[in-house]
Amino acid sequence: MTTTQELADQSSPLDVLLVQAALGPKRRFAPDLSTAKWVTGLAGHPTTTLRRFRDLAGETGRIALGTSSTAPEGRDRRFADVAWRENPMLRRVLQLYLASERTAEQLIDDAELDWRDEKRVRFLVENLAEALAPSNMPLLNPASAKAVIETGGLSLVRGGRQLLKDLAAAPRVPEMVDGSDFEVGRNIAATPGSVVLRTELFELIQYSPQTEEVFDVPVLIVPPTINKFYAIDLAPDRSLVEFSVRQGRQVFVISWRNPDGRHASWNLDTYVTAVLEALDAVDEISGSEQTVLGGICSGGILASITTGYLAAKGRQDRLAALVLAVTVIDNEQAGTTSALTDRKLAAAAKAMSKRKGYLDGRALAEVFAWLRPGDLVWNYWVNNYLLGKKPPAFDILFWNSDTTRMTAGLHADFVDLAMDNTLTDPGALTVLETPIDLGAIDVDSYVVAGVADHITPWENCYRTTQLLGGRTRFVLSTSGHIAALVNPPGNPKATFRVNKDNPAAATEWLHGAETQQGTWWTDVAAWLDERAGAKRPAPEQPGSPHHQLLASAPGTYVYDS
Repeated sequence: MTTTQELADQSSPLDVLLVQAALGPKRRFAPDLSTAKWVTGLAGHPTTTLRRFRDLAGETGRIALGTSSTAPEGRDRRFADVAWRENPMLRRVLQLYLASERTAEQLIDDAELDWRDEKRVRFLVENLAEALAPSNMPLLNPASAKAVIETGGLSLVRGGRQLLKDLAAAPRVPEMVDGSDFEVGRNIAATPGSVVLRTELFELIQYSPQTEEVFDVPVLIVPPTINKFYAIDLAPDRSLVEFSVRQGRQVFVISWRNPDGRHASWNLDTYVTAVLEALDAVDEISGSEQTVLGGICSGGILASITTGYLAAKGRQDRLAALVLAVTVIDNEQAGTTSALTDRKLAAAAKAMSKRKGYLDGRALAEVFAWLRPGDLVWNYWVNNYLLGKKPPAFDILFWNSDTTRMTAGLHADFVDLAMDNTLTDPGALTVLETPIDLGAIDVDSYVVAGVADHITPWENCYRTTQLLGGRTRFVLSTSGHIAALVNPPGNPKATFRVNKDNPAAATEWLHGAETQQGTWWTDVAAWLDERAGAKRPAPEQPGSPHHQLLASAPGTYVYDS
């Protein structure tokens, strides 16, 4: 089990999961051809398979006699209660569970499956094992039994009511956050700023300077297209936007509209056009001939494509640099999620979102939860239902629950990008009638990933260094997907790794990397300083005669549900 911060790292968007989100999580748990190959593989090794079951039978006998030494790992907090060790019945139940789980894992290894089949079977088996853990059973869990005694049964009553509430509406997984203390615009997404452009698709937020002087070159950030933009503007002192304006940067952020069925046709062309429109506004408002373009997760894909488009048009000189955070462009073998997707499922997923006009972000949240069921489902199952407690109040998880929809057009385009790995092949993707070649991008790039990221694996993020032209600085944070974004200075345990070279293999880069103390926020700030031009007095008013103040930050689209 993991900490609240680590749980948040495991619940953020990954474009390849868009296939599974459209189809729903149930399909992922049903036996399929990979399961059949597993059974066939075991049948092909009868001696090994029989030995595994014989070993399990022998261990079961030792468990019954009380002579088994099987025990959970020390960091497995599901079984931290001393009753799992001291109560003879509970100890035997736990040991039998652990022995069976170990045998199942060995049988997967014994079948000698290929990469995709092995990932799919392991996902199915691990989900079943997580579900069958004795810690998930009411009253059998010692903490649950104690809560029932202490509350006179009210803990299970409260838990039962919460279970019915969670099952009544999507995403139909245990509630992960107590959001009662959070309010967007007050203590979340609270950095002062103004909306200076509003279109049917997005609002452009210009943040108020917090220094007397600002750098000439502004920064435009393209956020993910599912969930609201304010992952980069959380609570005070935990906001990347706030940190940046305090460094003297002119910061602009796109806030996407939450689309519905009326906007089904909005696709990759539509969103790239929006980024170009935002760039035009930033140029006009700031008076700068160049802008730093940044992108996060799926927003990083849009930023990369936009930069490739400008390169093809001979206009990338309007960009001073490109910054990509937790962004996967090369999807080859991108972890378990890639293994769970194939072309047949992709076609079905696109058809389903087309019928509806959009992909509901709540469906994606459900898929994410079942990708890490031990931490994102059963952990809260115990807390919310067995113990009758409220989930923690945590700003990142509050943001994560604030999902948005994705248009059917963009969903289909992102699925095709992931399945065909189009961006790795120069000219294979055409946007706005223009072939995209990321190798033609010669502006300097800064690419950051999280070593513990289960959503956008850092090895895939690293491959971006081999796709972009120009000089690229790759930085590997110790954090996961979300904590890599919410990584302010001040944490004495924070580190990141850098390497002056970018060899072809990620493992080779890691071998030669140096560990530095602190957060990548300060590292990217120093990197941007070298590309931000001179300083000048901070603007006294937001916007310009052509782009006047429309609303205060965080704008109006952020409140759309």
